[in-house]
Order: sequence, then structure tokens, then C-alpha cells
Amino acid sequence: MRKEFSNTVEKLALKDDKIVFLTGDLGFNALENLQKALGKRFINVGIAEQSMVSIAAGIAHKGYKVICYSIAPFMVFRPLEQIRNDICFHKKHVILVGNGGGFGYGIMGSTHHAISDIAALSSLPNMKCYIPAFSDDVETLLPELLSDPSPSYFRLGSSKPSSKQARSGQFNQVLKSTNPKLTLMALGPIVVNVLDALSKTNLTEHVNLFTAVKLPLTEIPQEVSDSIRQTKKVFVVEEHVETGGLAQSMALKLSEMNINLEKFKALNAKNYTSGLYGDQHFHQTESGLDVENIIKELKAFFA
Repeated sequence: MRKEFSNTVEKLALKDDKIVFLTGDLGFNALENLQKALGKRFINVGIAEQSMVSIAAGIAHKGYKVICYSIAPFMVFRPLEQIRNDICFHKKHVILVGNGGGFGYGIMGSTHHAISDIAALSSLPNMKCYIPAFSDDVETLLPELLSDPSPSYFRLGSSKPSSKQARSGQFNQVLKSTNPKLTLMALGPIVVNVLDALSKTNLTEHVNLFTAVKLPLTEIPQEVSDSIRQTKKVFVVEEHVETGGLAQSMALKLSEMNINLEKFKALNAKNYTSGLYGDQHFHQTESGLDVENIIKELKAFFA
């Protein structure tokens, strides 16, 4: 999604001279177009994420729309105090962009993974987290972040273009069944694994599939709640730890709405149960987020 992101920022920034872009010395072979197009509005702060966030808050205070870019763990955890104190408490229009959400940076290990980033940020006041699932979601969602003066986090990953989607509140509907027996939800690019799993079964026609594009959840839209009431079965897949993720938020909202379920199942990122490191697929498999395990869990819903 990185290339789609930089191209979208370039188009938007050429039309809006209030957009300022800051990077923590990251974006090689991806952000050169922005540096050329934005000129003085492109600032490489260096490997100094805490300073970058505080600088961004100051620029935003002057009325600018500021985008801060780094890889997800560096964008979230290194400057978390500055995000809370300088941006969130003062409700500054700063967009934090984290590339490689989840296990995206694979073999680089836990220091370079971001599997609890949404939990950390969505707990802060005024913060909204956006999680594109498909590469073309970037162009759709970024203008929304720029038009909303609240602080926000944009979690990028590796994905592909989407099939046809319909926006419904904080969700996109990816698959719509005329005879749904399961409500399936995914957070971010892990939806690609979900779609691959569905393509290898005969269950697609019985599934309503949604992606959550914005957290924390403030409400469940009618299309989603209607599907859940009809199917009474919910399956959530997310490359994020259980605490503070989509499944936990959904469980709370469904309880508040007094929606009774026959079955609720969630697959989440696990915290290195083997103590080993590998590529993104290795960690997805260890967490049960791989295509084969998703197929197994899908079949269990229809057994």
C-alpha cells in the first residue's frame, strides 16, 4: 500500500497547500515523488520519532494538516507519550501513518512488528484508527482523514486491489449473500487470506463478509447488525492481539445491543508462542491466521 499512499498524498497535496509531510528518515524508493512535489512541505526529521510528533503538533497548531510517516512500530511506540500529550490531548490535525502493520516486517522480529498498535492508540482521547484492507482503500480513506480535524492513525500493509465494496459506517461489505449463514469480519489486509480460504470452499455464497476500516467502534451499522441477527454466528479474523482489537470491540457492542449468538469465534495475532521469528506467513501460521487454518475454522461453523 506504500506506493498507493505516496501517489495519493502527492495528488492531494498538489491541490491543498496546507498539507505538510514529515518522515522519520524512512520511505526510500517510495517517497521521492513526494519530496519533489511538496518541496519545503516535505520534511525529513531523521531517526527522531518523538521530535517528529512534537514538531507535527506544532505545525498543526498553525493550521496545517500534517502527515507523519514511519514504519508502524516506530510511528506508534517510540513517540507514544508525545502522541498522547501533544496531539491527542490538544486534538491536533495530525495523521500518523504506520507502514507494515501486524507482522508485516516479518523476519526483523518483534521490535519491528505492530500487533498491538491499534490497542495502544485507540485508547487515547480523540484518536481514530483507520485500517485499509485493500490497496485501493488508501485513495478512498485518505481524503476522509484529511477532512476530519481529529488526530488519526493510518495503518498500512501489503494487499491487493479490492473487489466491489459498499461502505456502511465503520465497515465495508466485501461479500453479500442472499442466504447468509455466517457473518465474517476481517481487520486489514488479512482479508486476503480470508478470501483465499473462501475461494477454496463452497461456502462463499453463505457468507456476509465485512472489513472494519475504522476503530474504535462507536456503533454497529444496520447492515452488519442485520446480518448478525440473521446468521447468529460471527467469525472475526485480525492480525492484531486480542486485547483492544476488533473482536473484543465487537463482543462488547453486541452485548450492549443484547444480540444473542449461537457462536462467536475470533482468530488473533499471538505473541510469539514458539519464541522463533520468521516471515509474515510464518507468524500468521503460528497465530492460526493462515489460509489452511481459516478454512478449518470456516468448516467448523457449517459442521
